[in-house]
Amino acid sequence: MAKTNTILIKLVSTADTGFYYVIKKNTRNSTDKMAFRKYDPVVRKHVLFKESKIK
Repeated sequence: MAKTNTILIKLVSTADTGFYYVIKKNTRNSTDKMAFRKYDPVVRKHVLFKESKIK
């Protein structure tokens, strides 16, 4: 059976609020770490979210 190309990753807020998003990532197309500016409802601002592993 073939291995899937997509994995689930966790985007953790850099504002240290503990808030995170879970998204899918295609490991063949995007090999580097992902970082997005997304909304953090705890601080009610758009902040940088960086990729980390789901534990």
